[in-house]
Amino acid sequence: TYVLAWGAWRLLSAVLPSRFYREVDDRLYTIYQSMVLFFFENYTGVQVIIYGDLPKNKENVVYLSNHQCTVDWIIADMLAIRQNALGHVRYVLKDGLKWLPLYGWYFSQHGGVYVKRSANFNEKEMREKLRAQMKAETPMYLVIFPEGTRYNPEIPKVIADSQSFAEKEGLAILKHVLTPRVKATHVAIDTMKDYLDAVYDVTVAYEGTVDHKGQRKLAPSMTEFLCKECPRVHIFIDRIELKDIPEEQMYMRRWLHERFEIKDKLLIEFYDAKDSKRRNKFPGKSVHSKLSLKKTLPSLLFLGGLTASMLLTESGRKLYVKTWIYGTLIGCLWVSIKP
Repeated sequence: TYVLAWGAWRLLSAVLPSRFYREVDDRLYTIYQSMVLFFFENYTGVQVIIYGDLPKNKENVVYLSNHQCTVDWIIADMLAIRQNALGHVRYVLKDGLKWLPLYGWYFSQHGGVYVKRSANFNEKEMREKLRAQMKAETPMYLVIFPEGTRYNPEIPKVIADSQSFAEKEGLAILKHVLTPRVKATHVAIDTMKDYLDAVYDVTVAYEGTVDHKGQRKLAPSMTEFLCKECPRVHIFIDRIELKDIPEEQMYMRRWLHERFEIKDKLLIEFYDAKDSKRRNKFPGKSVHSKLSLKKTLPSLLFLGGLTASMLLTESGRKLYVKTWIYGTLIGCLWVSIKP
């Protein structure tokens, strides 16, 4: 239903300035993600514990976070909605995700950037997309997970390989996060350095992710999270000024690793603190941030009503199915010929 609504606007705005299209697209995206957040916050009743300073006002930022599960994408939304910047969230995604039915195409249209890893990373392509966003004066809440893949305690080889690489490069060995990759972060900050207000360094920990032996276990999947298997999520935010970040990639690489060393220390405190009273929380002051139903329920009722009215008629149900089939085909064709 959302894709149909967005597609209609896309067609109507074909002859309008790109900035006008972006403004309405961001508003539509806000409605959709607000509905999503109804389930992840209001329905689950999860306690969102925020540490550090989250600005009240929206900013143009690069958001850097540790990555351990699919819910990490939702955490960015949780913070953005508290700054009234939910529609501005755009992601740097691994290239394979562009083949997702409907969503793969749409995330690119909304300003997301698909990147390949290691030697196949296309720096020029990413810079061009970001410059196009800046030219259109697109608000930017660009989410990057520098580890490149999820930290998964059930796949120790990935963790061991990451630690071996750090040792080989003379970098600190990290326990609860992977060695970060700098390319996407460097390109994003370097390209938009005159456009950004700050960088948000975000560390996320999900409570209840330790087994009976005290060993860290897999973070919750989206399904597990929605089944209320995570009582609290802890989010530490460090807002960093651009002037405090080195510009050259070689130095930024060292800076980024140092930021992940800080994350690692926070997570060691969270999971492994000798004093049990200090576990399951980050150091410092915290705020239990409860999201008002006013932020999410109207979107749920609006999109739910549209979907229900469509599915109640035979022609609506056919349109729904055809959207999935033809939208997926068109989307895959689009992303295969246009970055």
